[in-house]
Amino acid sequence: MCLTERNLGLLGSIVLDLGLNDGSVLVTGAAAGIGLEVAKQFAKEGCDLILWDQSSNIHEVGQSLAAQYSISVKTSRIDVANEAEVNRATEDLTDSQMVPLKYIVHAAAVGSGCFGFPFTRLNPSDWLKPLQVNLMGMVNLAHAVAPILVKQTTGSFVMIGSVAGQIGSQTDPPYSATKAANINFTQCMAKDLAPHGIRVNMVCPGMVKTDLMRSVWESWSRLQDEATDITYERWVDEKVKAMIPLGNMQNAEDIANMVLFLSSRCASQVTGQIINVDGGYVMHW
Repeated sequence: MCLTERNLGLLGSIVLDLGLNDGSVLVTGAAAGIGLEVAKQFAKEGCDLILWDQSSNIHEVGQSLAAQYSISVKTSRIDVANEAEVNRATEDLTDSQMVPLKYIVHAAAVGSGCFGFPFTRLNPSDWLKPLQVNLMGMVNLAHAVAPILVKQTTGSFVMIGSVAGQIGSQTDPPYSATKAANINFTQCMAKDLAPHGIRVNMVCPGMVKTDLMRSVWESWSRLQDEATDITYERWVDEKVKAMIPLGNMQNAEDIANMVLFLSSRCASQVTGQIINVDGGYVMHW
């Protein structure tokens, strides 16, 4: 049962029982942004953490979370685009004394650092890093970690995608294209792993104030003359008003909440789904 009743005097309160403290979670891109918030929310549930990021401060992040939440945390400085590094880190997991790995959240991603409108502003070489990190990073992770979950016949993957992968966003064509590929591969994985009791889903953020979003604005801003240039805050405000029906940006916690739900036993019959947390920006009909 996912719903439990807590007695609060004369009033009863129904709460979600996520049951996420029965295993450890591997989070990629965990040093900042959405990945870090996901790690924090799992930690609050009492889940042990395995944190990967290419940033050197991933170890400091891990130490902080371990102290704050009294959980076990293992950190590795990993470039998910490097297959050998991913494989070595995965082998280390199987040798560790941590509780079984049950949850995978893949948040590592990059933009091209270039602005589209049209795509011919870019060079083919601008596509290489997003393809290596966003697409092959997901492929490397899946090939390395899926066999662990298959052996256990249980587990969950949640990939962090983007609404850009659904709408052909021209803002950063390499990023958009790789996120579309991530959506397709998520569904391929879900079909292949379902017979083993493993679920695979994706959460697609809308507009979230992250370093990646700011880099998009900076690449756009460099193309403007002084007469039309605007601050990052005004640029964000105008996009929110024009594009998001609920009228607000999303924050990292909004995304993490959906990740936790999809990872939990409350979503035991949910797989192969692409869930938007975007304030209504993308509506399919």
